[in-house]
Amino acid sequence: MSSPSLRALGLMSGTSVDGVDVALIETDGEQVRSFGEFLTVPYADDVRRQIRTAFGAERPSDATAAAERAVTEAHVEAVKRWSRKSGTPLSTLDVVGFHGQTITHRPERRFTWQIGDGAVLARAAGVKVVSDLRIADVKAGGQGAPLVPVYHAALAHELPKPLAVVNIGGVGNVTWIGAGGSLLAFDTGPGNGPIDDWCARRAGARFDRDGALAASGKVDRARVERFSEHRYFSVKPPKSLDRGDFSDSWADGLRVADGAATLTQGTARAIALAARHFPEPAVQWVISGGGARNPTLLKAIAEETRGNIVTVDSLGWNGDALEAQAFAFLAVRSLRGLPITFPGTTGVPRPLTGGKVDLP
Repeated sequence: MSSPSLRALGLMSGTSVDGVDVALIETDGEQVRSFGEFLTVPYADDVRRQIRTAFGAERPSDATAAAERAVTEAHVEAVKRWSRKSGTPLSTLDVVGFHGQTITHRPERRFTWQIGDGAVLARAAGVKVVSDLRIADVKAGGQGAPLVPVYHAALAHELPKPLAVVNIGGVGNVTWIGAGGSLLAFDTGPGNGPIDDWCARRAGARFDRDGALAASGKVDRARVERFSEHRYFSVKPPKSLDRGDFSDSWADGLRVADGAATLTQGTARAIALAARHFPEPAVQWVISGGGARNPTLLKAIAEETRGNIVTVDSLGWNGDALEAQAFAFLAVRSLRGLPITFPGTTGVPRPLTGGKVDLP
């Protein structure tokens, strides 16, 4: 007998620090019954600066407290704006899955920190909130990331396998789904983070819109080859990264456009190198996240993987909403006591549930 579906709202803010994604799904935590309204609410520039100031922190300070207040307030406003725009009263929701904002991720020290106050959000929204979804995994010896693979598997249950789903945010990660539903997942390396940093530092832009800057430059192939020798790529999964583990500094000395082109090729190379860890080659690579909107990066991924590359949107999935939807899905699994991380996804010793519940 199947479990009843819950109306779950998912909130996600990634390491690119763009803003808050808000998405509604109806799910029992195993199958997705329907998809609802989606909205992205960009962070204000001052909030983005406060968050970046807190990056790398390992203990509370005035800076982390200010960043947490700003993140929480931004999420409260995003939820209320979503409710107004969608015409959906918050009272009709069963649960909110609140990822928070990662400022530091050091699983090798059994430490991860996602700022954002779930109790404040629960009171403000009047809805049960599930947050801190990574901590139990990290404390048990897992990598705490990636968390989305079990949702990828739910979406991809009818697609040909083996399949690789690649999410490109500030950091890149991949979910390999085997023919029998087996899961392997890990961070591939840099995603958009170093490209964004290069654009901010050298081009006065937050990111490389449509990959136009990279498309106008020339890839320094010798630097890409040296980059591909980074020890991270040979480490066997499970493995995960902090947003700051890969920087844009290896492109220093290049022209602005050439640096963007080289960093973009490096992100694609890191994704291709992930395939050496797959139990079997992927018959298809499905690209999601902000990187799926960068045609220059997509072309580089096709070149580097020599694979069949499609975007999530071409499959009818909403790539922009996918991670927020995943945290709605994980919140329901948490409430049901179902595992959200697995030995093949984070290296945790056994399938493990997680999350902290705050009531309104």
